[in-house]
Amino acid sequence: MTITAGDTMPQGQLLRVGEAGPETVDLADLMQGKVALFGLPGAFTGTCTNAHMPSFVRHADMFRTKGVLRIVCITVNDPFVAKAWADQTGATEAGIEVMADADGSVTKALGLDFTAPPAGLFDRCKRFAALVEDGVVKAIDVEDSPGACTVSAGEALLEKV
Repeated sequence: MTITAGDTMPQGQLLRVGEAGPETVDLADLMQGKVALFGLPGAFTGTCTNAHMPSFVRHADMFRTKGVLRIVCITVNDPFVAKAWADQTGATEAGIEVMADADGSVTKALGLDFTAPPAGLFDRCKRFAALVEDGVVKAIDVEDSPGACTVSAGEALLEKV
């Protein structure tokens, strides 16, 4: 079942690269306070790199002005790829936390997994954006197509904060 507004975020673990290498981060810890959360099919893919991430980088300061404490991106990649992509796209500099859902377990718990063999994408995350407050989803929009970035763009989520 796909997560919807009013639902509590599931339990889960994500990964990031810390000073000593990969480290586990509890999803519940990331979702405290007001959080802009977005997920995408994969680092270094076209729409993710050229549209989705830039839409959040451009508006990171505006999210914070509106009381958002964290901006978190979930991608079904390993933590090393997630870090390299965050650094390359300006996400790191903008304070966006790019978290690896390496085994896709959080994506599956959210009910947002999909597979697109012609594109070489298996068990990936649908493109979405959500506003979460203290672990409860206040608003969420999921794209109909993995190549689209309209309802999940930073600008669209910013209107809901």
